Amino acid sequence: MILTAIGLAAAGVLWNAERSFEHLRLAGAAFCFCIAALLLAVGDPERATVLALVIVAAVHGASALKYAHSGLKLTMTDLPLLLAGTVPFFFVQYPLAVTAALTGLFGLIAVTVIALLYLPGTPIPLAAQMAFLGLAALGLALAYRSSGGATALQRISAQPRCFFSTFVASLLDPRSWRQFGGFVLSDIADDPLPLLPATPAKRPTYPDIIVIQHESIFDPRLYGLPVGPLLTDFLTPPQGLHGRLNVDIFGGGSWQSEFSLLTGLSSASFGSNGYFLFERGAGCFHHSLPKTLATLGYTTTLTSSCRRGFLNYDNFYREIGMRERIFTDDLPAPFDVDKFEATNSDSAFLQAALDLHADAIDKGSGPRFLYMLTNYNHGPHSRRLVAAGQFERQRAFAMASLPDATYAEYYARLVETADTWRKLKADLVARFPDRPMLVIHYGDHQPVMTRRIQSRLQLVSDARRQFQTFYAIEMLNDPTASTATGRGPDLDIAFLGTVALQHAGLPLDPIFATRASLREQCGETYFASTSERKRRFHRTLVDLGLIDIGQPARGQ
Repeated sequence: MILTAIGLAAAGVLWNAERSFEHLRLAGAAFCFCIAALLLAVGDPERATVLALVIVAAVHGASALKYAHSGLKLTMTDLPLLLAGTVPFFFVQYPLAVTAALTGLFGLIAVTVIALLYLPGTPIPLAAQMAFLGLAALGLALAYRSSGGATALQRISAQPRCFFSTFVASLLDPRSWRQFGGFVLSDIADDPLPLLPATPAKRPTYPDIIVIQHESIFDPRLYGLPVGPLLTDFLTPPQGLHGRLNVDIFGGGSWQSEFSLLTGLSSASFGSNGYFLFERGAGCFHHSLPKTLATLGYTTTLTSSCRRGFLNYDNFYREIGMRERIFTDDLPAPFDVDKFEATNSDSAFLQAALDLHADAIDKGSGPRFLYMLTNYNHGPHSRRLVAAGQFERQRAFAMASLPDATYAEYYARLVETADTWRKLKADLVARFPDRPMLVIHYGDHQPVMTRRIQSRLQLVSDARRQFQTFYAIEMLNDPTASTATGRGPDLDIAFLGTVALQHAGLPLDPIFATRASLREQCGETYFASTSERKRRFHRTLVDLGLIDIGQPARGQ
């Protein structure tokens, strides 16, 4: 009777963790292996099965929590993130989620204690236990192989199913263990790709390039929500090129989008190290957008809405080729960093950053590259940051479109950003009418709040949609420019730096020329692309010493 009840519970827990037949065989085999291993510790199948159920439930719960806040399921390589400051971040930013997680953890601990102390069991001879363990191990190996291994599970890493089997596959993947001990590039071939010849410049003089990364901004129309005229011009400028941008992250980790833009690589290619790229990757990447622009005579400048001590930014950006690195604790008065950090308002930050940029133009010569990192629309959106009395009409418009206070706050912040940019763009045009400027702005990732939008609108789950933001490209002060306008192609952020060079009319060195040729084959994705030319291109970069990583021997 007890075994029957436990069996029914096992079926329910396992199905809830998988929600799909596709890899249920692997999940079942892993569950049986857990029972066999625990049987050696407790000696009876009843308690071993209950404890194995606790493991499945714990993995499922942790994976579902990660998925809710990152759009990706839990894998073994996520475990080092516990030491990377993410736990305190969750306590501050998502207290309700942390409370739910702790409640679930205490519940599982209680089940474990009760099972160990009070659940009666039937002892099994040690010889039978060892035989069961051997059979379970063999079954797990066969199920892993027949499932397609970790590669097959990676293809559905953004889909809300197969939570337990995804973690098991990552646990059995040798590449996961290598990433604990070294800096590993996952999508790399054995043979290099010959580089294409460099391409010449398309214009005699080079424009300034201004790139703005907008924190947690996406186009509401992606979810079928309307936007007003101001946001229409901001997200899809009538005199510019615009489209959807595919990124590697959801909910946080903005530096991973920065990395992709600057290096032309996907942070996802580095597995768990994707989160640590600004720390472990400093000095490892020797070909980048700012370094290339510097060789063309550009002064390269980063202006960040964070303080200088944040996440090794100063060191990483110096190594990647940013000659000037300006942080909020460097900005001169009347900018007040303490007052700014109460809201991280774009109206204050963008004004201060572009004032410094304009002053530098007045004092110097030659083209300039400015990369600005904002922080205004970061969650949680349950806090009201837009000043009372400002953009109330737009807030009401958002509430009429979707009765959700978090979306209304997101929309109001976005309107403030768009209004600030409209004024600053007009100032740039008026102040430097004869100085061409290519402006690119984009969203680094979607905020967690979009899960509420999807739920409230009862939209069909779309694993790709949660990784889509926007990009917009405009050429200012150059009526003769041949930059395309209107709806452009969907892009992966790894290609955005290359596209910037192309639209600026700048020459492409063999690396950028070859990367540009990959866009047609990879389409709107980069890491998810199965392109063999991309994998061979990565081998070329490693062989040329442009990426310093600890790679396994070829053919392994």
